[in-house]
Amino acid sequence: MKPSIPKGTRDFSHKEVNLRNFVKEKIKSNFEIFGFLPIETPSMEKLEVLTGKYGDDGEKLIFKILSNGEKLSKADLESLGEKKYSKFANSISEKALRYDLTVPFSRYVVQHQNDLTFPFKRYQLQSVWRADRPQYGRFQEFLQCDADIVGTVSNWQEIELCMLYDKIIQDLCINGVTLRINNRKILYGFSKLLGFDNRFNEFTLILDKLDKISIDGVINELTNKNFDKQKIKKIEYFLSVDGTNKFKLEKINEAFVDSKINLEGLRELNFIIDTIEKIGGLESIDLKFDLSLARGLSYYTGTIFELVVSSFPEVGSIGGGGRYDNLTASFGKKNLSGVGISIGFERLMMVLDKFKLFPREVNGSLEVLIANFGSHTALICNSILKMIRSKGIKSEFYPVHDKLKKQLSYANNKNIKYVIIIGDEETKTEEFILKYMKDGTQKKHKMSQLESILLSNLKK
Repeated sequence: MKPSIPKGTRDFSHKEVNLRNFVKEKIKSNFEIFGFLPIETPSMEKLEVLTGKYGDDGEKLIFKILSNGEKLSKADLESLGEKKYSKFANSISEKALRYDLTVPFSRYVVQHQNDLTFPFKRYQLQSVWRADRPQYGRFQEFLQCDADIVGTVSNWQEIELCMLYDKIIQDLCINGVTLRINNRKILYGFSKLLGFDNRFNEFTLILDKLDKISIDGVINELTNKNFDKQKIKKIEYFLSVDGTNKFKLEKINEAFVDSKINLEGLRELNFIIDTIEKIGGLESIDLKFDLSLARGLSYYTGTIFELVVSSFPEVGSIGGGGRYDNLTASFGKKNLSGVGISIGFERLMMVLDKFKLFPREVNGSLEVLIANFGSHTALICNSILKMIRSKGIKSEFYPVHDKLKKQLSYANNKNIKYVIIIGDEETKTEEFILKYMKDGTQKKHKMSQLESILLSNLKK
């Protein structure tokens, strides 16, 4: 059998893992600076925890885990015969791989509520799985980096999350990033006023495609789905309005003064946008109100976000999130509002790679190799190895007494910075040779100076 991996998954080399760890650490450190605490949840959840949370399209992408043993006797063969495959799949599966981190987090909050201090701020960096068609920037297994605040309705938390996004983007030196912002209450107000409220999810899913298929595409799709043509024209006008965030929100406010839910969403957005401006704005991100932003997940109820790189649209969004007021209710805890953001780690890595924003050297490789000159010097070399490792220097002793040329080639292939050479002659004179692999230069030093010289050179 030819070795291979499933589509939509990837292997990562040690170099890629080092780069991924570098970016993870940037994200993690900012999460912690902003006061978020780490948690982890299982890779799998009970199927009942995940179902009914993501809308019809999302539901189809849940990776279900096949039951085994006697549990398979519960298989609904009648549904299989009737080609009701989703119902049949549910009958032979009680667990599934997590689709995102937000729903498992909501389950975690309710299950551990007596141990938490609210508002509770948590972050997670873990993999999720979706049975999606693999394509550019879209995988079946990928890492998500989430930060959520649960237990308060305060819109100061949305401001906090905008600033968190801004700080991460600033630290990674990415230019041309836009944070699109909208509110599901505004969208619901629109759909109710236009008579689309009984088809709200369908309406918002089409609206969310605006940046991909343009206004004409959205209008055509709404028309083809038999939405009222006269009412479509009304939404077309508002989608076409251009100008500042304040101007666009004022236009909506003028048209819908009697829509309570719409006005509530407008108040929330105005507060967030105005406050960010008053406290000095965002350093690295352009905050932009976008009426077409809908977010496909059905659990969002208020403010919604999407993070995009304007000069790299083909990668899609590199982050998103929003306010969810009712998610914990399905687990028996009502009136516990939450808001959060997610960073699409894999797409973020693609952006950093495209614009060559990774540092030239990521400190993940070995720093020092001690050459092996046989049993006469092996004990001395390993005593040195123990000492320099105690100083945090990444190092190893070459395992066999090969020709020096082969050992140096090994160091080159692993991008090791320095090779310590201690042969019989150096042992007698209590000296060592330090070879700098980048340019091939080397210099002899007293053994008593080894620690200070090594530490000094590695700091350069």
